[in-house]
Amino acid sequence: MYSELAEGHPIRTYLHETELIQNLLEEIMQTDPEKDYQKFYNLFNHLSTVEKRFQRKENQLFPFLEQKGWTNPSQNMWSFHDTIRDMFRLVRKNLEEKDLAKAKENMVYVEDNLQRLLSVEYNILFARSLEILSEEDWIKMRQGEDEIGWMLPTPPPTYPNESGYIHPSEDTTLRTDVVFDENAQHYDEGYLTIEQVNLLLKTLPIDITFVDENDKVIFYNRGEERVFPRSAGIIGREVKFCHPPKSVGTVLKIVEAFRNGTQNEANFWFNYRGRLIYVRYFAVRDAQKNYRGVIEMSQDITDIKTIEGERRLLEWE
Repeated sequence: MYSELAEGHPIRTYLHETELIQNLLEEIMQTDPEKDYQKFYNLFNHLSTVEKRFQRKENQLFPFLEQKGWTNPSQNMWSFHDTIRDMFRLVRKNLEEKDLAKAKENMVYVEDNLQRLLSVEYNILFARSLEILSEEDWIKMRQGEDEIGWMLPTPPPTYPNESGYIHPSEDTTLRTDVVFDENAQHYDEGYLTIEQVNLLLKTLPIDITFVDENDKVIFYNRGEERVFPRSAGIIGREVKFCHPPKSVGTVLKIVEAFRNGTQNEANFWFNYRGRLIYVRYFAVRDAQKNYRGVIEMSQDITDIKTIEGERRLLEWE
């Protein structure tokens, strides 16, 4: 039923938002505001944009259903929206007052009620709406959604999508006619051969060094012009022996903070041989949030810093 809906159809958009909400809930429930306040706060703010979803339902979907004689969503689900709104206001008050233990406790109620709402939407509201509303209703509904907005980072396409264009972020149809190299390996999204991975990493205008969970350097990319020189002898070497004595203490402090989970990122910028260098460290964690190592990324941003205004035309035409 749902799989046949075209991109831009209001219900298809609600389903994309459902996936986003569930991902945000999973991440925020795994985040301790007392240990990582900013991450928790950012996730909470993103989740709070569920208000746009509520408003679209209340001002677009519900009125169309009322015209067909189904008034239950307006009478009952709207009240449920208001209950969840009150919960969001309470958590925001907790965060503003830095009562982080209470914020975490009240997020449990937000998560429980949002999950209940998503279940009712999927199993009852959306299914029944597809049965009783006409194609003309959905087209009119989509036209009215632009004024309210969505939780999604990119607006969905118009409906019906007469141009045939679907934004890459909204294209969820898996293609079955793609042929990959027989030596290609599957990554989270897509397939690449070892040669393609090497070419990709060599072409990136950034230095990358990967230190594993045992503090051993196991990879660096060999670009045309590296900010800091590297040689093959570094592979397998302990990270503490790969930095000058004056900076090794800072590096080890970063590694330890990443390992114990108190930090996830560290940034530095400084002048080096007349160029402005931006160095970033990121903790690498697996799906279970276990520490798996550190990525160090260095980039010459001297020319980037001089960019002003816009360039929308191809520079070599």
